[in-house]
Amino acid sequence: MSPPIVHHPAFRAEMPEGHRFPMDKFSRLAAVLVAEALTGPEGFHRPDLIDLESLLLVHDEAYVHGVLDLTLPADIVRRIGLPNSESVATRARAATGGTLLTARLALEHGLACNTAGGSHHAAADSGAGFCVFNDVAVAARRLLHEGAIGKALVVDLDVHQGDGTARIFADDSAVFTFSMHAEKNFPARKAVSDLDVELADGTGDAAYLAKLADILPALLDRERPDLVFFNAGVDPHADDKLGRLSLSDEGLARREAYVLDCCLARRIPLAGVIGGGYDPDLDRLAQRHAILHRAAQQACLA
Repeated sequence: MSPPIVHHPAFRAEMPEGHRFPMDKFSRLAAVLVAEALTGPEGFHRPDLIDLESLLLVHDEAYVHGVLDLTLPADIVRRIGLPNSESVATRARAATGGTLLTARLALEHGLACNTAGGSHHAAADSGAGFCVFNDVAVAARRLLHEGAIGKALVVDLDVHQGDGTARIFADDSAVFTFSMHAEKNFPARKAVSDLDVELADGTGDAAYLAKLADILPALLDRERPDLVFFNAGVDPHADDKLGRLSLSDEGLARREAYVLDCCLARRIPLAGVIGGGYDPDLDRLAQRHAILHRAAQQACLA
């Protein structure tokens, strides 16, 4: 049985010519998943755009309206690194709605994956680092608000620290934030997650996976979350222009399989989001992001 996969055409926003964010990766990833028949007989699950009420469970009202009304101050637009345009605002709402739907499907099926999401630099009052709304934070807060879950665990393995997520949940014991990232990478000023693991430049597959194995099983057993949000950023890869940890495709595949296996063996539902990936070769990048969805398929077949 194929796990549910969430996608929306609006995940790809219109961007200025030559912009450095690889926006086309979302549509390329969807095409890869269709070609490999990973979407299952029902095809993609299509999310609604996230509603205003859910956004306001996490983000300040002035910031949300600045995004949606296209009135963000210039300094915040620079911090985000994306245009304050209708297309980008729609994309942010679609991706956040996608992660919420992914989380709901994970609670129903045990495992589900988004083809976007992982905007972990967005804080309550501002976006940053190509992140507009913090989709994982919004999804977690919505499910907690509804009583669908009592505790969430964020396993953030993007190469960059999930600083926005850490700040949003700094005083919220219902969400445990775990970020394992490159010590010397963006952001320069780190936040304080519930658990931060900082890795040296050049950490390869063996050391990376050993560190993860030292941490994750005990963390799951101690926290006993009702849902795990897994940020499977592929920017730790050796060929990623923003990464520093020198992982290989095989290392990423082993990482994804390990996280999924650890959660599913404990019957903990997992919602996967794709996180960062900045290889300029879009076909290669889409294949790399698809590693998460292939691992989900294999986990369901196991």
